[in-house]
Amino acid sequence: MDEKKLPTKLIWVDLEMTGLEPTKDVILEVAAEITDFDFKTLASYEARVAQKREMVVSRMQQNIWWKDFPANRDEFVNKLEQGKPSQTVEQELIRLVDEQFGDELAILAGNSIYNDRMFIKQWWPALDLKLHYRMLDVSAWKIIMQGKYGVKYEKKEVHRAFDDIQASIAELQSYLDWFKQSDGS
Repeated sequence: MDEKKLPTKLIWVDLEMTGLEPTKDVILEVAAEITDFDFKTLASYEARVAQKREMVVSRMQQNIWWKDFPANRDEFVNKLEQGKPSQTVEQELIRLVDEQFGDELAILAGNSIYNDRMFIKQWWPALDLKLHYRMLDVSAWKIIMQGKYGVKYEKKEVHRAFDDIQASIAELQSYLDWFKQSDGS
């Protein structure tokens, strides 16, 4: 792949996991959305990843984050057996990247995307090889906008993969719109 070639698309990814430690926690749900740089959706993908109920419940009991989202937790636990095997999800995501990016670099985008990337490296290493080392992290924009410009973006905390991608795209668009409407100083 030509690393000097300018990207024309982004792959927005959000994972829902049992916690935040890639070596101990597992992926429960994934959403991916391919957009151009005007944030027009070109393709999308969603899947629930099958996990053993007992292990997930055990990890959730150790993670205070899950206690704050009982509706989310209960939905995940009740539908764990209906997910796809992790290897199948990885192969479907690789196929999506291949179809949408061809020989173009796939730039991973999202909010706090580094943590999602660590889970991808741990659980889906073949997919990780398809992704560029550069990432577009909306949370970096949040830091600049709040710290330098005093601009705060309030987003709803849904903690469902597809909804979180939509919120990340809307947040970045909001920051870009702010720059268009002001002189940015």
